[in-house]
Amino acid sequence: MDRIENHPILGASPERKLVSFTYNGKLMEGFEGEPIAVALKAAGVMAHRYTKKKHEPRGIFCAIGRCTDCVMVVDGKPNVRTCITPLAEGMKVETQYGASAKNVEAISD
Repeated sequence: MDRIENHPILGASPERKLVSFTYNGKLMEGFEGEPIAVALKAAGVMAHRYTKKKHEPRGIFCAIGRCTDCVMVVDGKPNVRTCITPLAEGMKVETQYGASAKNVEAISD
């Protein structure tokens, strides 16, 4: 996994519980409570969604939940900002393609 285990200023990472989740049907692991985007990045996943018009890939950009570049479908719900959503055991995470009427409704909630 591609994570900082011993930060030069913050020190060693505390003990964390490893959990399983699926990404586009593939079984993966990450640490409970870390942002979904972090678990995906550690597994080498960089593209979280594709734009509707040009089908361009998007991934982590701001990492604080302000933009929509990291949105994905999580447990059937579209437009979840994965950079601020904590990972939990058994989550079903899927790449998001464009924005459907269902997705637009989720954005306005």
